[in-house]
Amino acid sequence: MLLAVDVSNTHTVLGLFEGEEVIEHWRIATDPRRTADEIAVVLQGLLAQSPLLKNADISGIAICSTVPSVLNEMREMSRRYYGDVPTVVVEPGVRTGVPVRMDNPKEVGADRVVNALAAYTLYRGPCVVVDFGTATSFDAVSAKGEYVGAVTAPGIEISVDALASAGAQLHKVELVRPRSVIAKNAVEALQSGIVYGFAGLVDGIVERMAAELSPNPEEVTVVATGSLAPLVVGEAGSIDIHEPWLTLIGLRLIYQKNVSQ
Repeated sequence: MLLAVDVSNTHTVLGLFEGEEVIEHWRIATDPRRTADEIAVVLQGLLAQSPLLKNADISGIAICSTVPSVLNEMREMSRRYYGDVPTVVVEPGVRTGVPVRMDNPKEVGADRVVNALAAYTLYRGPCVVVDFGTATSFDAVSAKGEYVGAVTAPGIEISVDALASAGAQLHKVELVRPRSVIAKNAVEALQSGIVYGFAGLVDGIVERMAAELSPNPEEVTVVATGSLAPLVVGEAGSIDIHEPWLTLIGLRLIYQKNVSQ
């Protein structure tokens, strides 16, 4: 089985693949202070809870990270505890199959390239990937599968935290859809602003990106992913597909490109 590990600023998502299917998954907090040994303890604890691994072993590992310190420890963990398992870390020199058409390709996060590969492989191009994570990230993929640009907006949780810290009478609220757009209390007023405000942000940015990506914007496929995507997917009319495991799928594809089968 292939273990795919996506380390972002807030959460780390782990998925087990049997063939092309995600058969098990976990989400844990990303802690830059964790050492390689601590990561191994957490990982082995999660794996031990899965009945799917009783008669099967990890045959490969694929890792991408937007947190350099965690990536270093992940690399050390895989070397020390899984030294006999083929491991692919998405970094410069690794084959992705995605040409990056940016002023400075090194500025593009590994997860964004991984998402672009998965979206293009699954749905072809042109397409836009909207990743609802620590930031709300928009990635543009051309009809040829090239990564051609990006938009980065504040993340949903960051916006909620900013409101709560800056407003004397504002508090953190549960991230759920309110009963209606026009709220009847302070909590639902904040929820409405977050849910429908971000839905409008997504629709506005996607509309402009699609117009630049293709002479026929209707042919641009919009794919949503990330832990907070379910909050907005049903309200943003521009989103065509919700694929929660997009990054994990991209990691599987990159693993296959770099390890002989």
